[in-house]
Amino acid sequence: MSGVSSIRKVLMTADTVGGVWTYSLDLARAFAERGTAVALATMGAPLSDHQALEAAAIPGLRIFESTYKLEWMSDPWSDVARAGDWLLTLENELSPDIIHLNGYTHADLPWRAPCMVVAHSCVLSWWQAVKGEPAPREWRTYHSAVARGLQAADVVVAPTRAMLTELQRHYGHLRSTAVVPNGRAHEHYRTAPKEPLILAAGRVWDEAKNIAQLAQVRRALDWPIYVAGDPRHPDGRENVDNRNLRLLGTLSSADLAGWFSRAAIYCLPARYEPFGLSVLEAALSGCALVLGDIPSLRENWDRAAVFVHPDDSAELEWQLRALTSSPHQRDALAARASHRAQSFTAARTAASYLSLYSHLARNSIPAAVAGD
Repeated sequence: MSGVSSIRKVLMTADTVGGVWTYSLDLARAFAERGTAVALATMGAPLSDHQALEAAAIPGLRIFESTYKLEWMSDPWSDVARAGDWLLTLENELSPDIIHLNGYTHADLPWRAPCMVVAHSCVLSWWQAVKGEPAPREWRTYHSAVARGLQAADVVVAPTRAMLTELQRHYGHLRSTAVVPNGRAHEHYRTAPKEPLILAAGRVWDEAKNIAQLAQVRRALDWPIYVAGDPRHPDGRENVDNRNLRLLGTLSSADLAGWFSRAAIYCLPARYEPFGLSVLEAALSGCALVLGDIPSLRENWDRAAVFVHPDDSAELEWQLRALTSSPHQRDALAARASHRAQSFTAARTAASYLSLYSHLARNSIPAAVAGD
């Protein structure tokens, strides 16, 4: 990505417990090459040592750390209010050109700068996809707060059209929207000699990842299944019987990239995955992909992955057994995924965001736009 952006400073929010952290650092790194500095206000858990090291390596990135609860956590609303006051104080101190929120409720604050909301997931669409029913009544406050934020934002961005559709299904028509696919810096990933192992990655406790299906089929497979990610929910619960899986815990980006390079198959039979950064990372690393058959993953990986219904453990077992026994099929599938992955670059994603920022700064955002 070349040239200098007219946007000099962005105040961005991020939680530290999921893929939004990786997404935020990728943007900050790519923005720095165009002269755009990011002030990153973090919420949720404190930064880990490796997260702090990752952030420190990015030119111009300033971290403002907090542990305020996120809006999807249990009884978060007093924390959400205090976080809003803190964010407005940061805007007053930093005078950013753009507010980039990777959450919803704080869009309904009296910002002076234009405000963008990026939709990485939401409880209502998660619940419908994972539980097969509308979210229960206790999520009404969340629904109202998220709807107010979405309606207040100057533009709402989603990483897939499938996610944007879900937002409008649950929260109503949005006046200004864009689809900007996520990307990753390809130089961080490589294909090494593949080993007979299956890898999955993500928050193990999150039912959306459907790791329980992998635990169920593992005994029928000759290959081991390794899972990278935190097995414990932020409230301390574990939702998956992990006895059949080899848990790697939470890994640094570099360590996880090493596992991607080794794994012959990457399997994520997800029920809900608005984009799937881990799938992209696996594809860049030469893995054959076995994915949940859901609209967002089809949107990105149709004809470049094997798809299985998230509830069909027999089909998952059959497809994994077929791939483990067929090197030719694995190689062909991995080649198609790798080719598809070439279009999802961090530079392209950053360029799309900087273009949207410029429109926002000029107050010329159209009613609906698409990132390229």
